[in-house]
Amino acid sequence: MEFAICLPFLLLVTLWCVELANFILVRQQISQLALQVADNASRIGTQNNVQTQIDERQINDLFTGANLQSGSLDISRHGRIILSSLEVQPDPPKGQYIHWQRCFGTLSYASTYGVTGDGEGNSSFKGMGPTGSKVTALPGVPAMFVEIAYTYQPIISHYIAPKEPIQEIATVLVRDNRDTSGPGVNPVSGVTASQCQTSA
Repeated sequence: MEFAICLPFLLLVTLWCVELANFILVRQQISQLALQVADNASRIGTQNNVQTQIDERQINDLFTGANLQSGSLDISRHGRIILSSLEVQPDPPKGQYIHWQRCFGTLSYASTYGVTGDGEGNSSFKGMGPTGSKVTALPGVPAMFVEIAYTYQPIISHYIAPKEPIQEIATVLVRDNRDTSGPGVNPVSGVTASQCQTSA
């Protein structure tokens, strides 16, 4: 009798623990994906004499690779990747600014830490990231700042799954002498840039 009374409660707790464990695993995968995207973004480019240039096709390929790496998470349908190039302004006041930003995924999510042009022409923009631990670029060395937002897909039920979206960030400094002149990302004929709209 006691077991029959306790069984529904024990079953619910067991299912909740399974769902929570899966949520933690997915969050770790998203964190690793953010770091991988930032690292790959710091390496892409085509060598041109002494500087490396990047273009829209390379950015799109980067996102395609990220979607493949996400596997069953299907980041293109359930998530949003925001890639920002945080740089030091070439002209005074030489503060931090977001030179360009590209996005991937259909989730409606706007950057928490800034948009293209933030900081340009002033010194009030102190970098990207949470208050107290902001990331900053170095003169001539952009920082690739990645934000990923993901809507968790439960394996059992939405009713027992955590409701908040998963949000992870990562950053890596560019590893070569990157050409940041002009728009920063060169256009390519026939290639659509992965511009950042807040909804797909």
